[in-house]
Amino acid sequence: MAVHVEPQPLNGVLPGGTRGATVAVEPLIAGHVDFPRAAMVDQGGSFKTLRLARAITSSKAAESVPVPAFLIRHPSVGPVLVDTGLHPSIASGGSENFGGLANRFGRPSLQADEDVPSQLRAKGIEPRQVPVVVMTHLHLDHSSAISEFPASTFVLSAAEWQDAAHGSKPSLNGYRRAHFDLAFDYRTVDFDGEAVGSYATFGRTFDLFGDGSVRLAFTPGHSAGHCSVVCRLQGEDFVIGGDAMYMEGQLEGREPLPPRPFDAHMLRRSLQELRLFHAQFPGAVITPGHDPDYYSRIAPRFE
Repeated sequence: MAVHVEPQPLNGVLPGGTRGATVAVEPLIAGHVDFPRAAMVDQGGSFKTLRLARAITSSKAAESVPVPAFLIRHPSVGPVLVDTGLHPSIASGGSENFGGLANRFGRPSLQADEDVPSQLRAKGIEPRQVPVVVMTHLHLDHSSAISEFPASTFVLSAAEWQDAAHGSKPSLNGYRRAHFDLAFDYRTVDFDGEAVGSYATFGRTFDLFGDGSVRLAFTPGHSAGHCSVVCRLQGEDFVIGGDAMYMEGQLEGREPLPPRPFDAHMLRRSLQELRLFHAQFPGAVITPGHDPDYYSRIAPRFE
């Protein structure tokens, strides 16, 4: 069943930008989910689909991986959030928020005060004070806590909304429509539109506030309309890679790509753009989606 809410197209920049603005970025670990390595890194060999299904349904193969979100501090817009982490209710059980099957196999977990709203409040920010939430995509581990930000404008790609809200078999494709079938302010970016341009090695980007501080880079493949987010710091850029790669080794070519992305060809193209950016700007940070080792050592703030 398709969702009832409809987004509005974002044809121009959002207000609040300041010429030459730079931002600071603070990574937030907002819970964990169980996910087998075989679903994140292709193990090769035959019977790939069968082996992947066994890995996903076996608790023995599961690995607890972090669910990151990111707080961007913009000097004139205010706090901007990228993805929402796990919903606060996960701390007392995930069946209602995640759904029965996803809760059973994903086993989401959240410590007290680990949810994004609690972490924001600890920093002196109420959720209602977050004007903009950027969604890299709408898979349920990223969209779980959308309901906690009713006053925010949510920005995502038009292609992602179309597949998540109207595509077939949403649950099998990683979506839980109850997370975003809410009467909120959704704005979608058409990456074939006139407001889209290139930036560095990225072919299609959208300058969110018109000041170059936060750009959405279209990096589909993991999902139909996945985006990465390029943040301009005082030093080199900080790139929120989303799930364009799960592991840091996939960016560096040390590990194979996932075995069953939405579109393997587009994923390779998107990852190539990220790899070229990494080669051109080796000092820039590019975050992977769910790498436990990477997030165990990530700094609390980048500026």
